[in-house]
Amino acid sequence: MEKISPYIKKALKALNFEHFTEVQSAVIPAALAGKDLMVSSQTGTGKTHAYLIPVFERLTAQDDHVQTVILSPTRELATQIEQFAKQIASQAPWAIRIALYTGGKDRERELEGLKKHQPHLVIGTPGRIKDLVATSHALKIHTAKTFIIDEADMALESGFLEAIEHIYADIPSSAQMMVFSATLPESLRPFLKRSMRQPRIIDLVDHSLQNLNLTHTFIKCTPTRTKDDRLKESLASINPYLAIIFANKKETVERLGKELYQAGHNVTVLHGDLPPRRRKQILNDIRRLKYQYVVASDMASRGIDLEGVSHIINYDLPKDMAFFVHRIGRSGRMGQSGETISYFTDQDGAAFSFIDKHRIQITVKGGAQPETPKKKATASSGTRRVKDTASQTAKNTTTSRRKRRR
Repeated sequence: MEKISPYIKKALKALNFEHFTEVQSAVIPAALAGKDLMVSSQTGTGKTHAYLIPVFERLTAQDDHVQTVILSPTRELATQIEQFAKQIASQAPWAIRIALYTGGKDRERELEGLKKHQPHLVIGTPGRIKDLVATSHALKIHTAKTFIIDEADMALESGFLEAIEHIYADIPSSAQMMVFSATLPESLRPFLKRSMRQPRIIDLVDHSLQNLNLTHTFIKCTPTRTKDDRLKESLASINPYLAIIFANKKETVERLGKELYQAGHNVTVLHGDLPPRRRKQILNDIRRLKYQYVVASDMASRGIDLEGVSHIINYDLPKDMAFFVHRIGRSGRMGQSGETISYFTDQDGAAFSFIDKHRIQITVKGGAQPETPKKKATASSGTRRVKDTASQTAKNTTTSRRKRRR
């Protein structure tokens, strides 16, 4: 905290910050030292402030242009980042201009505003920022000192890599780059290798998994005891403060939401096909505790901050078990306890392989768990690693960053 400006300390105090989280303790000193960072950390561990604190520390009143660009894959997460940023900026001794650019907003109004002045801090989704930078040429990011991609693996899954490449082309070669992601997919690595300068890897995912204060129950489903049957049994035995029920398909989310409503439960649904304004309204209603149950797709497992989630129910186990990490990370956070309930069938052996690998302690009910696929011997998965990758990166790519102007 010693190197942090008084106004930032004041803002953190207003949020009742007492101690930095693990990801904040690892990221903030490295970021303040100007290192390029590749950070793997679960949602809900405080990573947004892990990069916002160094960002604000580096903002200066003397540079009246774009100084930082933060990309987010969803409107909801971008809006959340903006709210955190405005809270810090409210304590600053000078007026910090923060601009949020996402789909669904008045583009002409944004263009007119950019003619008058450029923001100091840019936050937004890749598609809209690409439009303002590469198509309209209205947003001038060639002055940025810091470039951040949040939830990078989700951005890749959403098809934003091309847009990110276009944006990156206008970022100066001297800019610090920080990438935050729950996982680092192979398809993302070539871009990162040619974009980053000897990045420091900070990997905290496995460690944070073990620190979640959760109990995990897995319940066997069969043709005679279906998932719908098990869900009715579960809801009859719990009285959650707030429960999120995850399903893999939008159609399943809608069906379950309708059936639970008809059964008298206080429920809403949340998935990616809802209009942005409706999603925002639902999220606000959830935060106001209007609902006890939320039936959701994996959109709600990433980057959306919902406090007080006491129960996670996996109606479907995710096809990619990396999403299991994001789902359960909605509960058992910041010292609070939580409970997860997951339904499985004999076809879910790969899921149990993941669970074994991550050393998640579970209770199995209703029948034996399926056999896990045979796995190759690997190093212990429960360790944390924080290391420089200069020598490895040098073998795979040149150490100089290419000029990215187009």
